[in-house]
Amino acid sequence: MTTPTLHPSIDNGIQPGSDDFAGGTLKCKCGSDPVEVTIKSQSAHNHVCGCTKCWKPKGSLLSMVAVVPRDSVSVTANEDRLAIVDESAAIQRYACKTCGVHMYGRIENTGHPFHGLDFIHTELSDDTGWSAPEFAAFVSSVIEGGYPADGMDDVRARLRVLGLEPYDCLSPPLMDVIATHAFKSA
Repeated sequence: MTTPTLHPSIDNGIQPGSDDFAGGTLKCKCGSDPVEVTIKSQSAHNHVCGCTKCWKPKGSLLSMVAVVPRDSVSVTANEDRLAIVDESAAIQRYACKTCGVHMYGRIENTGHPFHGLDFIHTELSDDTGWSAPEFAAFVSSVIEGGYPADGMDDVRARLRVLGLEPYDCLSPPLMDVIATHAFKSA
């Protein structure tokens, strides 16, 4: 089996981030008057993700998601075209009603371990310097999206060649954050 297009931002190798990068602008895929979201910080915990909730570029098996502080995110153009994809989800994903691209995701639950962080897709920016992807999360979930289970060894092997350790959860440091939050909340 041939490994599919994982994600256009990693298929030809991973570009390093820049230590002095301070943010940029994300744009939806609309040909004119795109929704624009300005980010005033560097991203963190950038990763590719196999979950079926995140927006993926057409033909991609994985999404690419990073987090930024909530207060660094502002919608700077065409906010009226944004709508929440699934109001019952922990992450309120704001997508363009015209092209369907997810612009950012926000957690409103103050008890959630990641409250205060917004989720973004750095590939929606023409600016260079965003943090590079560090790992692959929820890789087995691509099967739920229709990818054949017998091709998963190839997917994991390709991720490892690219330097992205595949997990069926988040990375160990992020799982530690969740566990620590659960312990402190108990």
